[in-house]
Amino acid sequence: MLLQFILFIVGITGVYFGAEWLVKGSSNLSRDLGIRPIVIGLTVVAFGTSSPELAVSLTAGIKGSDDIAIGNIIGSNIANIGLILGIAAIVLPLQVERIIMKRELPLMIAISAALFFMAIDKKIGFIDGLVLFTGIIFYISYQVYNTLNAKGRSRNSTGNADEATSLSSSAHSSHHHSGLYTPDDNAGITKPAYKQSPTGKKNLLLNIFYIMVGLVCLLIGSHILVKAAIFIAGRLGISEMVIGLTVVAFGTSIPEMATSVVSVFRKEADICVGNIIGSNIFNILMIIGSVALIRPLNVARETLFFELPVMLLFSVALIPMIRGSLRVNRLEGILLVLGYFVFIFLLFQSIHNVG
Repeated sequence: MLLQFILFIVGITGVYFGAEWLVKGSSNLSRDLGIRPIVIGLTVVAFGTSSPELAVSLTAGIKGSDDIAIGNIIGSNIANIGLILGIAAIVLPLQVERIIMKRELPLMIAISAALFFMAIDKKIGFIDGLVLFTGIIFYISYQVYNTLNAKGRSRNSTGNADEATSLSSSAHSSHHHSGLYTPDDNAGITKPAYKQSPTGKKNLLLNIFYIMVGLVCLLIGSHILVKAAIFIAGRLGISEMVIGLTVVAFGTSIPEMATSVVSVFRKEADICVGNIIGSNIFNILMIIGSVALIRPLNVARETLFFELPVMLLFSVALIPMIRGSLRVNRLEGILLVLGYFVFIFLLFQSIHNVG
């Protein structure tokens, strides 16, 4: 048991440094390539931090441990919003881009609702998996298209701005030379566009190196952490479903937590929010979709009528929080965390009543 606690600490250490390097590399890479940080958060960071969920659920699904395979994803998605986003907002209120409210948040809610309706017959079969997996292909393609399209508009705006600057007088230059401006997707105002940094190939490779090393540390650290946590929980006599929804889900969500908290401290709220929403989308479309393509997943009655609705409820709860001020403040962060612990309490209460 002592060895497992030591490994637990080693895992936490690996996850922390992995998150630090991943956020640093991703933030710098977005600037070097002229890509908005929110896009990096929704794709590279989100998919990278969801790798533990992918590994655990695929392994569990292949071995026939459906409760762990599904419980891991549902529990992770609930923890991502209730615990991780909540803690991040408590540390520092999170400013949310309007595009998240208009596009990614409704998409996450729609995908969560779709999973619930797919599970109505208490099984997620091959067709369901194919639909979900096709969804992640369209999602990635859409993000790539938007990124390339935005960069094209930015280059055009740069050319127009340069031409306007060359024709303007020196008297006006000090007034108008505040930067490049493009229409903001988030509001009816304008904001500085993300221009590609003039850094060279060396810095680009260095940032990619940071991302790769960060991901490796996250994966190794989370693997050690989850393995130790499962062993400890098993020794305490906790059931497989509860382990999947709590210990495994929390363990595989540690990369998201570490990355999100580090993002907040580094003033990269876009990466933090994008990481959470992107991870939840990836978890359902890619991971459950992949497992269901390999073999059908049986859904327990408790999962259908309790855990899945709770996951959907947490997703929908973000709408009134974000809609008005486009931010998640400390009070709302506290409410999210309290909601998560109420979920954990009710989960253990239901298991106790069944027992």
